[in-house]
Amino acid sequence: MSVRTQSSERSGENAHRAGFACFVGRPNAGKSTLTNALVGQKVAITADQPQTTRHTVRGIVHRDDAQLILVDTPGLHKPRTLLGERLNDVVRTTWAEVDVIGFCLPANEKIGPGDRFIAKELAGIKKTPKVAIVTKTDLVDSKTLAEQLIAIDQLGKELGFEWAEIVPVSATGGKQVGLLADLLVPLLPEGPALYPEGDLTDEPEQVMIAELIREAALEGVRDELPHSIAVVVEEMLPREDRPADRPLLDIHANVYIERPSQKGIIIGPKGKRLKDVGIKSRKQIEALLGTPVFLDLHVKVAKDWQRDPKQLRKLGF
Repeated sequence: MSVRTQSSERSGENAHRAGFACFVGRPNAGKSTLTNALVGQKVAITADQPQTTRHTVRGIVHRDDAQLILVDTPGLHKPRTLLGERLNDVVRTTWAEVDVIGFCLPANEKIGPGDRFIAKELAGIKKTPKVAIVTKTDLVDSKTLAEQLIAIDQLGKELGFEWAEIVPVSATGGKQVGLLADLLVPLLPEGPALYPEGDLTDEPEQVMIAELIREAALEGVRDELPHSIAVVVEEMLPREDRPADRPLLDIHANVYIERPSQKGIIIGPKGKRLKDVGIKSRKQIEALLGTPVFLDLHVKVAKDWQRDPKQLRKLGF
């Protein structure tokens, strides 16, 4: 079993590499946090509520020797709704197209049925190298970590495949994140950069803005409506008649929920919650776009949208 804990010697190959890696794992295994840590900027939304990533967010890591493009797929899970089935299809399609798969397993939770379900699916993908990434190592002592590393090595053997690497990391503590990138790069094909220097993601800005609003909207209501919130940015327009040195971007967005009874939860007493969502997400959007923003939010009901193909299409799924 090869577990990596410090940077190995750089190989003598100077060829530039570029390719796609995707992180898989059951919901809340730390995939988005890891993407953000590697890219060094917030590109995927992170939340304590599992199942928050719905779009394939690509984070782009630019290095002198390589360009690593990270595809963050939704967590694979046993689907209960049409939305769930569509998300699983997205995951499998992505796996077939990437150069390397990183399987995220939290250090602080024993391997469970959800992990085995994913590992079995991975075993069926023969050609793509698979790296086991042990996340959240800051939450455990060294004995627990060692036991988890052995269990993960064992899991691969049981299912008849060998991990290309097993790497313990802590994305929040920044531990071994650079090492992970060093180990993923040699698994990419040789070739020129696929994206311009400076790009951090190929997500359209509107999608990223919608995700930031959704993240802020989920903040206080995770238990009550974890999956019932969708956000659509209806329009983004520069405010007219503004001096060139003081631009303002008007963003109009709708927050959709599934039932009228949920409207009050999102809006809050005297509109306070919605106002907080606006303030919090506006700060993040301004940081993302580098320009002042006026954010106009409306809450609308899209009845049972997770189960309705027409509504799913309208909301971008």
